[in-house]
Amino acid sequence: MATLKVRKLKSFPAEISVPGDKSISHRAAMFAGMADGTTVIEGFLPSEDCLCSVKAMQAMGAIVEPLEELEGVGLVKLAITGHGPKLKAPAGPVDCGNSGTTIRLLSGILAGQDFTTEMFGDASLSKRPMKRVADPLRLMGAKVEGQGEKICAPLKVTGGNLQAINYTLPMASAQVKSAILLAGLFAPGKTTVIEPVATRNHTERIMSHFGVKWLRDGNAVSVYGGQVPRATDIIVPGDISSAAFWMVAAAASPGQQITLKNVGLNPTRTGVINVLLRMGAHITHSESSSDGEPRGNVVIKGGELNATVIGGAEIPNVIDELPILAVAGALARGNTLIKDAQELRVKETDRIAAVAENLRRMGVEVIEYDDGMEIIGGAKLQGATISTYHDHRIAMAFAIAGLFAEGETIIEGSECINTSYPGFEHDLDLFLKGDNGAAPIPVLSRVPRPVAGRLRAPLD
Repeated sequence: MATLKVRKLKSFPAEISVPGDKSISHRAAMFAGMADGTTVIEGFLPSEDCLCSVKAMQAMGAIVEPLEELEGVGLVKLAITGHGPKLKAPAGPVDCGNSGTTIRLLSGILAGQDFTTEMFGDASLSKRPMKRVADPLRLMGAKVEGQGEKICAPLKVTGGNLQAINYTLPMASAQVKSAILLAGLFAPGKTTVIEPVATRNHTERIMSHFGVKWLRDGNAVSVYGGQVPRATDIIVPGDISSAAFWMVAAAASPGQQITLKNVGLNPTRTGVINVLLRMGAHITHSESSSDGEPRGNVVIKGGELNATVIGGAEIPNVIDELPILAVAGALARGNTLIKDAQELRVKETDRIAAVAENLRRMGVEVIEYDDGMEIIGGAKLQGATISTYHDHRIAMAFAIAGLFAEGETIIEGSECINTSYPGFEHDLDLFLKGDNGAAPIPVLSRVPRPVAGRLRAPLD
């Protein structure tokens, strides 16, 4: 089991670049694998989760060419030659690792294939509910089998002969919406998903980028079956969920300033910025657009944070950032309330319980509720031994908390960070190097290097 040791810091790097967006990297790999032709993906996130999606498409006929690697991070540029929308049956079960995105979105794709595929994952993924995806796919005509009432992995999908449906989501979920829309590409007619509140729209944007037409009418999103994605190169912006850790670190540090480079600024993902602004953070950003996804540099100036309430319609668009926003609440003046976030109970771990337990270990008073927590801010954080519960966002959130704590903070089980942010420890080390109180240090560039002699080789 890997451990990460963190101590209190005094000054920050001047700027930092976060790795590619996790949600977009998953979708780029899947659409490239279904496309007719070759797609070059640049800025790809080589996390364990996203590589599961690449390997899954490779197992079903896509040809993968590694093109560039980044030292300490991994494969950041690759070419995928698709097998077309009708894939070939994999030789065996598909390993989805810890990735809920892989297993849920892939379920939608497999629902349209004329073969049976089994998908499995690690112990954490095997506890996550898949019934929310299985129900609509069964209505479309696919056979979806899983374990227990929640239809957990291992999951077996038998596809083919789908019919279009109109489906109202019982909960706001971009993954379930995406699975239905992907299945809708294989169903004659118009498939419509109605959301209770709008969720992140990366699937819709990437459909447009790959030449797939879709419609939005209020909270209803529709796609017509029979469309074939068109291979086209794509540049993935930096992941705002990864940037959020450094945003909070800088925002809670009076006198500090940091620039985060090339961050994705999709409006369905910028809820974390809105929450921090509400807490009194000083954040500005420039914006440009490329490949259908807005992006830009984000500048954060440190100051005093104030408590806020996080809940309601904004929850779906900050769900991944709630662990680090809870840490922000602990560093703020007043009591921060997170509510309407029952979904946190069924993430990689029970994130409500995990956050509350670890904050208490660091000397913070927390009141836990079924759908969230109240964090009593203003206490001086104390170094502690932190349990990640094998959850990457818990690990990184409390590594940031450790930057503000007296004494040493030890993150046990830190290997899970590679699920979403390979290179995090490198970037954290740059923060810690500023601890001598000197002028902010720049982030040194890690120059990508070409991958030689591995073209069209299977990923290891």
